[in-house]
Amino acid sequence: MKKTFLILFAFLSVFAFSQTLSSKLDKTTLVLGEPGTLHIHISNLQAKDVLSAPKNELLPFHFEEIKDSINKQVDTYDRVIEFAVYDEGKFTIPALDFRINGKLLKTIPYDVEVINTAQKGDQINDIMKNKEVDLGVQDYWQMYKWYILGVFIILALIFIIHQLIKYGRRKKSDPVVMTNQTLRELDKLKKKNYIENGNYRLFYVELIDITRNFITKQYKIPADVLLTDDLIDVIKLNNTISQENEKTIEDIFLRGDLVKFAKVFPDQQNMQDDFDQMKAFVKRSSKDLEAEQLRTGV
Repeated sequence: MKKTFLILFAFLSVFAFSQTLSSKLDKTTLVLGEPGTLHIHISNLQAKDVLSAPKNELLPFHFEEIKDSINKQVDTYDRVIEFAVYDEGKFTIPALDFRINGKLLKTIPYDVEVINTAQKGDQINDIMKNKEVDLGVQDYWQMYKWYILGVFIILALIFIIHQLIKYGRRKKSDPVVMTNQTLRELDKLKKKNYIENGNYRLFYVELIDITRNFITKQYKIPADVLLTDDLIDVIKLNNTISQENEKTIEDIFLRGDLVKFAKVFPDQQNMQDDFDQMKAFVKRSSKDLEAEQLRTGV
């Protein structure tokens, strides 16, 4: 008898000191989007830790958790999950795991049916009629000011870029720029000492090449591709270059051709005079262009 009593006492002690898990679902049928509540309760906790899925991650897919609250006391544990389902059909809340000091407890599974009570053709009415609001200039400015400012900024950038390109082109094509560049090329030619060394052939070849390039860019005459006789005819017909400059170009170009074909042998003085005259022509060229602009009204 005593042995039986001890066995019964031990059996009751196990149940008396063990944890009890219970769960309750308030509704098994929900309207589409209607909130439902699952309440999980553990008693006789004895200050032990409870391990379960993190907040808002306890329920499976399709169950949209709205609120997940946990209240743990020394001897009890309560977890209340408020959820909604936004798809029609039947869904299952499986057995959920709760571990207490290594001991695994599970809730019972629940089947939930979600229905749509709306009927085809039902009219949906707004809760409140739309209110018409009169907007003033200030309201429209607040709504669209960044778009307007953006358009002005883009237009300003386009104008600045256009002016920079225009200025850059004008600067590069400025007669003064071309004149100074050619004068520097003539100075480089002088420093080669062709005149002092009597190297007349190279002197006239380079002098005429520099001049042809200058006439092409300064007067827009294709001097770089025309033969000497053709170039002289075009210059006379063009009527842009003054007669004084025409004569300088004609005399030096013709003499340069004779030198290249070894028909004349200029001395140092002739070479120096031709160099000085060509340099003077380059300096006078801006006056030709000013006169042409006055004549054409450009």
